[in-house]
Amino acid sequence: MSESPKAYLIAEIDVHDAADYEGYKAAAAPLIAKFGGRYLVRGGAADAIEGCDPKGRVILLEFPDAAAARAFLESDEYRPVAAIRHRSATSRIILSEGIAG
Repeated sequence: MSESPKAYLIAEIDVHDAADYEGYKAAAAPLIAKFGGRYLVRGGAADAIEGCDPKGRVILLEFPDAAAARAFLESDEYRPVAAIRHRSATSRIILSEGIAG
């Protein structure tokens, strides 16, 4: 039996209210961990090699599988935290399955 591929959430976040977004970061991090996720990339400089530059910061999260990532995104616990992100930033979130390495 083969193991489910890992899942990756790729987020492009253009923050409009930095103070409010700090509350999102503080609340999201423990929930990400609770659902088995971990940050691979956050807060660094991002430049487009081809195409348009990202709007704002780029975050890459790794989850054990797509079910865990979706459980995080759809959880009752995350819903009010996501509302902070929605009001303080414009986001583009992509869920991709795959392997690393």
